[in-house]
Amino acid sequence: MFTGIVEALGEIVAIREDGSNRVFTITCSFTGVLKIDQSLAHNGVCLTVVAIEGEAYDVVAIEETLKKTNLGSWQVGDRVNLERSVSLQQRLDGHIVQGHVDAMVTCTSVEEVGGSWYFTFAYAKEWFNYLIPKGSVCLNGVSLTIAELTVSHFQVAIIPYTYEHTTFHALKEGQAVNIEFDMLGKYINRIQQGKVLEQ
Repeated sequence: MFTGIVEALGEIVAIREDGSNRVFTITCSFTGVLKIDQSLAHNGVCLTVVAIEGEAYDVVAIEETLKKTNLGSWQVGDRVNLERSVSLQQRLDGHIVQGHVDAMVTCTSVEEVGGSWYFTFAYAKEWFNYLIPKGSVCLNGVSLTIAELTVSHFQVAIIPYTYEHTTFHALKEGQAVNIEFDMLGKYINRIQQGKVLEQ
C-alpha cells in the first residue's frame, strides 16, 4: 500500500531480458536500507526487490506488466518515481494507492502558468466514471488532484516542488503515463454494476 508521495528518483542502470520478463537494475538514495522481497512503487507500479548489490537493486516486470504500463518503454538512463510502502506510523499525505496500474493515459499538453505547471491527459471514455472534479488520481506514482475534467481529457496542476522532485519535469506531450484510479471510486462503480446485474 502506498500514498502517492514520491520519496526519491531512481535511475535505471541496466535492463536484461529473462524469458518474457524484464529485469531492471535501479539505483536510488535509499538502496542501503532496502530488503529482498520488499515492495516499491516504480512510476506507480508495485514491484518486488529480488536482488541488491552495492548501490543498486533489481526488480522484475512480467510480460503482463510490460504490456499494461509504461515500463515496457523504459531505457537505461531513465529516471523513475519511487515510493516505499507505507507503515502504520506514517501520515497518509496523499491518498490510498495500491500500486496496481489500471491503464495508461497520454499527455496532450504541458503549460506553465505563474510558476506552476498544468498537465492535460487524454483518456478512454470507459474510465469516465472513475474520475471526478477535485478527486484523487495517481499518475506515474504521484498522488494528484483533478483540476479540470471533460469526457475525454482531465488536467492536473503541479506545484514547483512536485515538478522538480518527480519525473514530471521531464514529461513531454505525447508520452504515456501510468494511471491508477481512486480505489474507493472503483469499488463504488463495481457495486453499482452488481446492482444492475441483479435486476
